[in-house]
Amino acid sequence: MTYIEAFILGLLQGLTEFLPVSSSGHLVLAQHLFGIKEQGVSFELLLHLGTLLAVFIYFRVRLLALIKALFDSSMVIERKMIMYIVIGTIPAGLAGITLKQYFESAYNSPFFTATMLLVTGGILLLTKWAPTSDSAVGLKASIIMGVGQAMAILPGISRSGSTIAFGLFGKVRPSEAAEFSFLLAIPAILGATVLEYDNFLQLQSSQIGQYVVGVIVAFVSGWAAVSILMSVVKKGKLEYFAYYCFVVGALGMYLFR
Repeated sequence: MTYIEAFILGLLQGLTEFLPVSSSGHLVLAQHLFGIKEQGVSFELLLHLGTLLAVFIYFRVRLLALIKALFDSSMVIERKMIMYIVIGTIPAGLAGITLKQYFESAYNSPFFTATMLLVTGGILLLTKWAPTSDSAVGLKASIIMGVGQAMAILPGISRSGSTIAFGLFGKVRPSEAAEFSFLLAIPAILGATVLEYDNFLQLQSSQIGQYVVGVIVAFVSGWAAVSILMSVVKKGKLEYFAYYCFVVGALGMYLFR
């Protein structure tokens, strides 16, 4: 992997991780389309860690409050949110453990990935008819959004898109659904990192420079993507990304038919 390839993959990861267009889907299609040598799940997880850092910084006030709540029993609302995050993480955790090999094999099929992008487009388009609500995240919504996150383990299914969309249909107000989606990403990415620990030990030392470039680019572009998505969700225009997914998905199916 060259530095240019690392830069491209990091940029794709950062911009598409939080925008509802599937970062994994774009990485798979880009690797096959441009002939970039397959870097494997471990490199993708490194890029995910870069974007995760962007979440830490963007939501630092909220995260610090949740950490403080672990030691302060009077912070009831924050403690409930921690419980909802744990509950919302369970579906993806179970799916990742029981279907790990199936999910990893899916990353080798650009045609399947392109098809899943069409599915993402359909999910996003449906948000146009999501019920208007001003509710906060509760037990039911955390489970529904957790199922959406589990689906997004498949390349081409947007994690942010599916979780936010499922939250909207669970009658959660847009800004709350978006924030909870980002909070759900933290244990999901960290959990995936733990599962891939052995593969991290096999990373090539000669590629450290390229890895660093990829992670830094993913972090910077990821932070920008978080800001953009929060603004778009508040305006209720999430379905606009559906058309993009339809175009990319259809083009991918044509190129890799």
